[in-house]
Amino acid sequence: MSKKNHHPGNIVYSTNPDFQTGDSDKSEHSTLPPQQQDLRVMRDSKQRGGKTVTLITGFIGKEDDLKELGKLLKTKCGTGGSVKNGEIIIQGDFRDKIFNFLTDAKYRVKKAGG
Repeated sequence: MSKKNHHPGNIVYSTNPDFQTGDSDKSEHSTLPPQQQDLRVMRDSKQRGGKTVTLITGFIGKEDDLKELGKLLKTKCGTGGSVKNGEIIIQGDFRDKIFNFLTDAKYRVKKAGG
């Protein structure tokens, strides 16, 4: 694994006593309420060895809240999955079941893809 670059913007040294790094702008977004979320539910099988998965994208909020929603969806579908790169991946084709559950939970949801 590569080590993280601790010098933002390749700045190694600054003579400015009031210098601020760009790290303060990278705070996590606060999680939007379900009524303001705009989620996309799609079926996908690309680069997965022909296995079908259901992807949920578009969640805006903290990583912990995304993982909590992913865990809840995996429980409702009775299957495995993961949360990676801001997406919830559920094993199998549960697009309609997830769509109905999220709609009942007051999320704004759209079906995407084919």
